[in-house]
Amino acid sequence: MRPLFIIFVIIIAMYLAKVLLIDGSKKEANPVVTTSEAEKINSSRLPVDIYVAREIDKSNTVYASGTVIPNEDVEIKSEVAGRLEKLHLREGGYIRKGELIAKINDDELKARLKKIEFEEELAEQTETRQKKLLEINAISKEEYDMAVNRVNTLSADKELLMVELAKTSIMAPFSGRMGLKNISEGAYVTPGSVISSLVQTNPAKLDFSIPEKYANKIKVGQNVSFTIDGDDEVMTAQVIAVDPRIDEDLRTLRIRSKTNNSDGRLLPGMFIRVVIPLGNERSIMVPSESIIPILKGKKLFVMKDGLAREVEVKTGIRTDTDVQIEEGISVGDSIIVSSLMAVQKNTPVAVRNVVE
Repeated sequence: MRPLFIIFVIIIAMYLAKVLLIDGSKKEANPVVTTSEAEKINSSRLPVDIYVAREIDKSNTVYASGTVIPNEDVEIKSEVAGRLEKLHLREGGYIRKGELIAKINDDELKARLKKIEFEEELAEQTETRQKKLLEINAISKEEYDMAVNRVNTLSADKELLMVELAKTSIMAPFSGRMGLKNISEGAYVTPGSVISSLVQTNPAKLDFSIPEKYANKIKVGQNVSFTIDGDDEVMTAQVIAVDPRIDEDLRTLRIRSKTNNSDGRLLPGMFIRVVIPLGNERSIMVPSESIIPILKGKKLFVMKDGLAREVEVKTGIRTDTDVQIEEGISVGDSIIVSSLMAVQKNTPVAVRNVVE
């Protein structure tokens, strides 16, 4: 019995030793991290604020800058040579369509017209006599044709001279306001001499451009809003034309709109800020401070597995505080929005705050 008891004791001792050995190895493989040790680990990570990406209903709005242009605009030029006899314009003053702007001396043209009229009258008398002579075969048909041709030539010269005479009176082609005069009464003008300008500012037109990706979203007839420097009032204009071509250099589409300007506060050349509503859509918007410009586009940092992961993104519309992300991230991604000057690729980070 004694040897069996000894063997039994040895087996029990070996079993206990094995259990203790396995338990010790498990403790070494999965050590318990104390609170103080956890604080040490977190202190080695960069504390950052994150924004959890999510889809929201966002007004799809495009912001653009543009310029006020007149509804009509023309330089008032002389079409004939001569002395500027009278200037019927008040700088900045209103003038109606068809009113006289300037008068060029026409004495020489009138004298030439009078001379041609006398010659035409004589040629008509000659043609009448030649016709009678032709009827009795006193002259040839060729002689009569020469008389007729003389009448026709003088008639054409008379019409040409009357056209030149009409050009000495420069009339307003449309109603509007006169610009500053570039020449004074008594000066000699030649064809092409700029006397002044005439602009029609009511209604006013607005020219602006939008990125080509929105080309199919803006239509003739839709309204846009705009503001000007020094005036907080939001005004409205209606799109009247869309350029049929994209600017190859800027990749933008030119838009023209029209607005009422009866109070005259919109002056040609003014800078405008335009807001173009393109409807609502669900999209991922992130805080604008998270976007970092790079050589080939834009990037941001996403927190993943405790590290800052660098992600290139494609952005869309921009508001005062947010930027639309079209490609690069998904709903639920943790976007780093603070300490971006210190964040590098694969920097260990820890969440400090979750911003809304």
